[in-house]
Amino acid sequence: MRARLILALAATLSLGMAAAKADVLSDAKKAGELKIGTETEFAPFDYIDAGDHTGLNVDLFSEVGKELGLKITWVALPWDGVLPGLEASKFDMVAGPAIITKARLERYVFSTPIAEATVALLKKKGDNSVQKPEDIAGKTVGGGRASSQLAQLKTFAATLSPAPTVREYGGSNEAMADLAAGRVVGISQSLPNAAFAAKRRPDTFEVVMPPFGTKVYFGYILRKDANSASLVEAINGAIMKMKGDGRMAALQKKWFGLEFETPAAITDPAL
Repeated sequence: MRARLILALAATLSLGMAAAKADVLSDAKKAGELKIGTETEFAPFDYIDAGDHTGLNVDLFSEVGKELGLKITWVALPWDGVLPGLEASKFDMVAGPAIITKARLERYVFSTPIAEATVALLKKKGDNSVQKPEDIAGKTVGGGRASSQLAQLKTFAATLSPAPTVREYGGSNEAMADLAAGRVVGISQSLPNAAFAAKRRPDTFEVVMPPFGTKVYFGYILRKDANSASLVEAINGAIMKMKGDGRMAALQKKWFGLEFETPAAITDPAL
């Protein structure tokens, strides 16, 4: 009996030690770094410019790293591999960001929103055949594979007659190359991304107004488990501090050309 009790106690202590070790924030602090998965073809959040990783996320997480006393280590991969990588614990969280939806909230935890994410169409500059979103009827359009922007485009496309052909792309660089070449007449992007693309290449792209999507918000993604709870709290605390002291607004203005009012949390998304 005593031997069984000792073994049970040892097992309990072992499980407790494993749980403590699995705390994501504690482990990150021990290592001195926070590993963040992202796609580097999602300007202006994450992209490569002259060989360097840049964008709003780089600036924002530089501030978060200072707040938490952690070095930020980026893990870049295609978007359709980012969420599986998070679930496999290849990194601590996902920058993205991603649109906060009901389906995603069932599976993940989101940070406090960092920007509006309403979906719009980006078109080739001077293409007068697309003056409003409904003008894509019967034409070929595209969007990023496994993205909410693509899902909303497909839903919108299904309301049009004749229905447009919808292509799926592994990254926004490929999609914009096809758009610039005239192989598609429009690609679905969240308004901040579309506005940045048009601002950066005004002779090539322009935004189709108004946006066709439902009003939604961007947030960062973390695993929905007890081991990530302290990291969620720390990330939200750092971002809310940035919202309060003006650093977030300054980053939005720098990268989007405009500022967004965002709620503290999204518990019942419109999508």
